[in-house]
Parts: sequence; structure tokens; C-alpha cells
Amino acid sequence: MNLWLFFQNQVLGMQWLNTLVGSLLTALGVDTAGRLGGSLQFFLYDTVKISVLLLVLIFGISWVQSYFPPQRSRRIMGRFHGLAANTVAALLGTVTPFCSCSSIPIFIGFTGAGLPLGVTFSFLISSPMVDLGSLVLLTGVFGTKEAAVYVVLGLVVAVAGGTLIEALHMENHLEPLAHAGTGVDLEDPTLTTADRLQYAKGQALSTYRKVLPYLLVGVGVGAVIHNWIPQTWVETVLGSGNPFGVLAAVLVGVPMYADIFGTIPVAEALLAKGAQLGTVLAFMMAVTTLSLPSLILLRKVVKPKLLGLFIAICVVGIVLVGYLFNLLQFVLL
Repeated sequence: MNLWLFFQNQVLGMQWLNTLVGSLLTALGVDTAGRLGGSLQFFLYDTVKISVLLLVLIFGISWVQSYFPPQRSRRIMGRFHGLAANTVAALLGTVTPFCSCSSIPIFIGFTGAGLPLGVTFSFLISSPMVDLGSLVLLTGVFGTKEAAVYVVLGLVVAVAGGTLIEALHMENHLEPLAHAGTGVDLEDPTLTTADRLQYAKGQALSTYRKVLPYLLVGVGVGAVIHNWIPQTWVETVLGSGNPFGVLAAVLVGVPMYADIFGTIPVAEALLAKGAQLGTVLAFMMAVTTLSLPSLILLRKVVKPKLLGLFIAICVVGIVLVGYLFNLLQFVLL
């Protein structure tokens, strides 16, 4: 247990880095106990911490992903049916680190390949909401149990959502663009280990450049919340005293656009200010799964009725996860 706590706090959480940043700022004459100095320390620490984790994680996940290109993913999911197919699709989403917008082309490929609609939606929900990177980052920020429960409940939402859509037979509510894919799978060329490592390096650098603006904004917002927003405000809106805190967090999160790496600093700051854990995690799920840009893209693929059903399923599932997490919070902590 002591070894795991050390790994969680010092390796994943990089508490040593926070101490180092604080010491360097103090040596430069910055008062880290003040609002401005505290915000600067939070910004530098979280930016470096998440950047390091992000590069390492994307490199590792991209290496794994090199074994699961879309063609192979379609073949894997085509072997399963019913609930098993939805479960496999949701699990596959955890090893394909796409944001909500970049999941749409994969969704089109799956529907064009003739995979069941519910299966494709299980993937569409799971891919941005839950991935291996989120598990490691959440462990470093919130703890092992919290991260594990987040991932499990996220997968439950993905499987349940896809299963419900499949049961309602919404195939007629797809736009022509959804069938733009091809059912023919081209065999991928055999990649050497060097090729896979080069691919992983390129993906890590490319993704980091794309994510960096959102990461900086997220850390900046987190720094403001952490040091400038009165704790009583956060507790009033997102604390246990407000029974509608989870719903408010979801409604605020839906219009935003960020991946989980950009939302974690905001969540960390909200939690430190007294927001309930379930409320914070519901906010993260809403931001990563139901961003406005991704919904606009998805509307090009599905008709309004199916889009509304998708949004309703995700909102209800995320809200239920938030309230359930809050009920379990005293057990987790």
C-alpha cells in the first residue's frame, strides 16, 4: 500500500514537482501563499505535470493503437452480437484515444461498414469519455478508487446507451453521410517495431500540439478557481447543499469543448474548493462527451430525432453517475 501511494502521489501526481516549483518561485521572491503567487504555482505545476503525463500516455496508447487501426477494429466488433458487441465496442473505445470530434469519422466508418447502430454508439460514447489516459491521470489526481469507479461507470453509460439505441431500431434516422464508409477492409501493411515507435512519437507530438491550447486554458481556469473564486461560491453551487449541483455542472459542461486533459485541472480546482466529487466528474463527462462542436458534426451524420436521443441518453446517464458518485463519496474517501 505504501509503495502504491508513493507511485500515485510522487510518480503520477508528481507532488515533488509542486514542491520544486514552489521552492523555485519562493527563491525568486514570489509569495506563493498569496493569490497571484499561488495561481502562478498552480499554473506552472499543472501545466508541466499534465504535459509530461500526456506525452508519455499518448506515446504508449498510440503504440497500442497501431495494432488496432479502424479496419481491424471493425473486424473485431463484427464477431460479436447483442450486449457482448456493445461491451466490446465500449472497451475498444478505451484504447482509441479520440476526442468527441475526432470520434465522428470513426463512427462513420463503422456505420458504413454495416456494424449495428447500437454498437457504433457505444463506441462513440466511450471513446471520448473513457480511455487509458484518463484512468492514469485520474488516478494521479483523485485516487485509485475514484479513477476505477469513473471508468467503470463511464463504460456502463456507453454500453447501456448503445443497447437502448439498438433496441429502439433507429437505423432509419441516419443521414446519407453515415453510409459514406466502405464495407471493404484493406489489409494493413506489416509494421516493424521501429515503424510503430515512430508512429507513436508522431502521434504524441501531433496530439500534444493540438491539445496544448485547451490544456493551457484549462489550467488557467483551474488556477483562477483555485486561488480567486471564494470557496463558499463553489460550495453553494456545486456542493452537497445544492441538490441540483450535478445537473448544473452537466448543463454548464455541455457547450464547452475540451478533452479530459484540459478538464482535469478545472476539476481539480473545483474539488479543492468544496465541490462534490460526483458533481465534478459529471462535469468532466459532459465536457468530453457532449461538446457543442461534436454535436454539430454528429448532426451531419444523424437526423434530429436520433441526435436528441443520443443527447438525452448521455445527459441522463451522466447525471445518474454524478449523483451515484456523490452517494458513494463517503465510501471512496
